[in-house]
Amino acid sequence: MPSTYSPLKIELIATGEQSGTWGNTTNTNLGTALEEAITGSADVTFASGNVTVTLTDVNTTQTARNLRLNLTGTTAGARQLILGSGCQIEKLYLVNNGCADAITVKNTSGTGIAVPAGQSMFVYNNGTNVVDAVTYLSSLTLGSALPVASGGSGAATLTGILKGNGTSAFSAATAGTDYLAPPSGTALLKANSGGALANATAGTDYVAPGTATTFTALQTFAGTTSNADLKTSNILETATVSATAATGTIPYDVTTQSVLYYTTNASANWTVNFRGSSGTSLDTIMSTGESISVTFLVTQGATAYYNSAVQVDGSSVTPKWQGGSAPTSGNASSIDSYTYVIIKTGSAAFTVLAAQTKFA
Repeated sequence: MPSTYSPLKIELIATGEQSGTWGNTTNTNLGTALEEAITGSADVTFASGNVTVTLTDVNTTQTARNLRLNLTGTTAGARQLILGSGCQIEKLYLVNNGCADAITVKNTSGTGIAVPAGQSMFVYNNGTNVVDAVTYLSSLTLGSALPVASGGSGAATLTGILKGNGTSAFSAATAGTDYLAPPSGTALLKANSGGALANATAGTDYVAPGTATTFTALQTFAGTTSNADLKTSNILETATVSATAATGTIPYDVTTQSVLYYTTNASANWTVNFRGSSGTSLDTIMSTGESISVTFLVTQGATAYYNSAVQVDGSSVTPKWQGGSAPTSGNASSIDSYTYVIIKTGSAAFTVLAAQTKFA
């Protein structure tokens, strides 16, 4: 009866066979086949394509029987090591990928396991698929600190911030090139145009608390349905005091003052024209649903005059006067205070609430 073979291709001598030569067969089984499976190492060379290894019914040396497979050669891209005919058995492999690309170890079917370039892995062929041989470690103790590859040429001791080099190694990052280097000190920091951090300057780069600050842009304080927008103990408003007599059409720039005070006796009835400034309309600086309040103080002599017309951005507006009637005269030898609440109700549309009060 002829010999048969185990899955690892160990020759199984039939009873009564190989009289006088069975010792040679046994020595080959033990010295070649079993040693390859337990401690053997074999090279698998790639030449820009996939490689297939097989196992056949011989107990002499075979690449696919070895424990360790050393992958060498030129891959020219990710490749596959295919465990072909006779290899669909349960077996452990230590795969050492010395190639420049990842190589997937797989059966003729199944997804297999990709071994990264320059790395070693234990993989297990379960007869159907090649899987990771180690999926759990209850504990792990390192005998020494893991080295950090520096440019792929060895290990380096690094004390700074690390960066990847685009492959599989790390190197020290450079301050000012790879990251913003913080300056010394305890101030707030800002980024400058040179790609580094610098100390910010109070009053220039940020509002310094506890110091007087001038805002040139519109500031919005938004409260909630249960909180007011602003709480203050006092507010100072800008008043323009001018030795001018009220007469003709008087431009009132709301961006310049909240109170306009003419200290020379009025010389005729006047029209007041509300605007943002000489180059900006009130319609531009206000949104629909917003209002602004201003005051015009007019000094009166023995002959008094009054505000006879109101304009917004040069267009006539008929105010709604306190008490229901527009004034028809001023108050002699006094200061007449005119207050106006200007409400924007739409595009270039305004409602003005006005009042005249005598101070003497």
